[in-house]
Amino acid sequence: MGQHYSHLNHQERTLIFWWKKEKLSIREMARRLKRSHSTISRELRRNFWMPNRGYSARGAQMYYSWRLKRRARRVRLKTESNQQYVIEQLAKGWTPELISGYLKRNRPNEYVCHESIYQFIYKERPELYTYLPRAHKHRRTKYPYRKKPSRIKNRVSVHNRPKNAEQRIRFGHWETDSVISSCRKLALNVLVERKTRLTHISLMKNKTAKVNHQTIVKRLKKYKHKAVISITYDNGSENVLHEKTNQQLKSKSYFCEPYHSWEKGSVEQVNGLIRRFIPKGTDFNNITPSLINKIEKLLNNRPRKCLNYQTPYEVFRKECGALPD
Repeated sequence: MGQHYSHLNHQERTLIFWWKKEKLSIREMARRLKRSHSTISRELRRNFWMPNRGYSARGAQMYYSWRLKRRARRVRLKTESNQQYVIEQLAKGWTPELISGYLKRNRPNEYVCHESIYQFIYKERPELYTYLPRAHKHRRTKYPYRKKPSRIKNRVSVHNRPKNAEQRIRFGHWETDSVISSCRKLALNVLVERKTRLTHISLMKNKTAKVNHQTIVKRLKKYKHKAVISITYDNGSENVLHEKTNQQLKSKSYFCEPYHSWEKGSVEQVNGLIRRFIPKGTDFNNITPSLINKIEKLLNNRPRKCLNYQTPYEVFRKECGALPD
């Protein structure tokens, strides 16, 4: 088995520079460096610095680094017609996934994957980012580089939630989440009951665990016994007092897996409805409790397809009677 090949380094190039001044032969340089004589010959030929200056170790290293960078570059969209087609479709509002899928189905000889289109936009034509649905100027990582260990003690996975909660058979299984203000201080606590989609929205002065715990208990303690069987949380630090909440409400707590917000999809869907009234970027200092109360009533009186076009209030009354004050 032959020796593993490695590129010449700056130290070796410096030695070649001095040995060349001493007029050593290429084979002697190769013997001293324990390299092939063809490696030395190629180095002197490719990295010749200037006709009037000869070989330079510093210049040779610069040439080498420049070639190394160019070697790593790839042309994302190889033909000009392909590039023009992608740009035209982006201008029409097509996403890279749509363009790629259409090409694969109808023009297979010109197919390019959607990732290459994203690379083309962000690496070669950054002015095209405005055509993307989110129009992010810089590309964002889809997933975090690493998962941080949870600071929440005694958390139980949502996968252990009982079947009657998963299948929305029994009333009393709730989901909770926070909607953050643009000022990053104030927040909304949102509670949604899984079977009826009954929603409670509360304005919080901050997003601390203490305030979050107090808000949940205040909104749910008015219900009869066994009307709060469980609460499903995400892994935010505001939920660290979940055991204290359980003690006061006689409930159980379950947690989504990290970065799996869809595992509490009911409250996530309601958050989207709330954002229709309070768009992202809104400063909650300008939001009044009366507006929050109005939004809550609108959502609870809104027919839901998943409820056979009944409202959450109607389904709740059938399950539990009149809504507690």
